[in-house]
Amino acid sequence: MTLLQGFQKQFLRGLAHGQKPVVFVGQKGFSPALVKAMNEALDHHELIKLKFVDFKEKEQKQTIIDQIQKAFSCEMVGMVGHIAIFYREQADPEKRKIHLPRRPA
Repeated sequence: MTLLQGFQKQFLRGLAHGQKPVVFVGQKGFSPALVKAMNEALDHHELIKLKFVDFKEKEQKQTIIDQIQKAFSCEMVGMVGHIAIFYREQADPEKRKIHLPRRPA
């Protein structure tokens, strides 16, 4: 996956603004249930919000975010409070819902 540029992250944050969190991280943290939920949500939506329910420390959240980015080949595009926004482009071009803006050359 190529890294997103700043204007693309801004575009994605704008799209996610009205969404509600679809994945929740509870007391078990990075668990098999989280893995299943994240994979299904990213496949279906491409852009999701994740809410940290039990992890309130910044370092704990960052550790889980790093694990998620590595495990799912997705990228965090923003974080406000206890809610993080993740994006992963759909592998099948036919099923893509989000088309990222490109800078003119």
